[in-house]
Amino acid sequence: MKSTTSKLSREKPVYFSGHETFPLRQMWLKKAFDQATVGGLIPKTTFTDDSAIAAFGVGKNMVASIRHWALACGIMTDEGDAFRVTDFAMDTLSKDGLDPYAENPSTAWFVHWQLAGRCHRSTTWYWLFNHVTAPTFTRQELEEPLDLYARSLDPKHRLSTATISRDLETCLRSYAPRAATGSPEDFAEPLLGELGMLQEVHKGQYAFRRGPKAALHDGVFTYALIDFWDKTAANQSSLAFEAVAYAEGSPGRVFKLDEESIAQRLISLADFTDGKLAWTDSAGLRQVHRKVLSDDDRNEMVRRAYG
Repeated sequence: MKSTTSKLSREKPVYFSGHETFPLRQMWLKKAFDQATVGGLIPKTTFTDDSAIAAFGVGKNMVASIRHWALACGIMTDEGDAFRVTDFAMDTLSKDGLDPYAENPSTAWFVHWQLAGRCHRSTTWYWLFNHVTAPTFTRQELEEPLDLYARSLDPKHRLSTATISRDLETCLRSYAPRAATGSPEDFAEPLLGELGMLQEVHKGQYAFRRGPKAALHDGVFTYALIDFWDKTAANQSSLAFEAVAYAEGSPGRVFKLDEESIAQRLISLADFTDGKLAWTDSAGLRQVHRKVLSDDDRNEMVRRAYG
């Protein structure tokens, strides 16, 4: 397995479009991956030619949405004249890969981390899971603060209320899908819907589901922890519990974990990583310590997440 970490984008641009208002469906990443030729390239015309509708088996707007999600979720990168599938996609979605049909819950958790933790082409996802603290909220209540957040990132960026509203609606329906009507694709459960991260407590009113997340494999949690560590404190050999639990972009925030479940996962790190990561709690100072981690160490977390 090649380096997964180096192939997944870490950019965080202001981005509010591309999905054509369609939440990510289970098989869409696989559909994009299957278009790759020898060498892992996908011609850009694959998504725009008249034959695209037949090739993907969905409508024109959905083809554009598949292209967006494949980029946003780290399945392919833009190489100029073509797209290139990432090593993560090769290791996961290939015929003999870890999860060729995107059925394993770990794939959905990795996708969630890519969108809400790494924020590539997914500004709303990142903002929702890292900045919204209200116990309940509606889409309308989120529109103005999201607009202010976007302007804080790029003062020149101007978005219409309709654009923000559509992006928020797509994000919320990705985790708490509404009753579907229409085509068979509309009835398909969004890939992220199975995670149980968000619930519609009343019509149009949502709340996060905070707690231990039993379906979140320790391999995904540890991979996210290392990724977060590399982004925020790469030169430090220790990381405070508070950072893991509460910092922006942290596993605690992105996965909506409670303190007790975070502590339990951190305590088990030494056994899970053969001592590469370890937890200490001395004189009230709770920290995670790490040794030098190779790309193979990081990729081992991915492999182990699939059992």
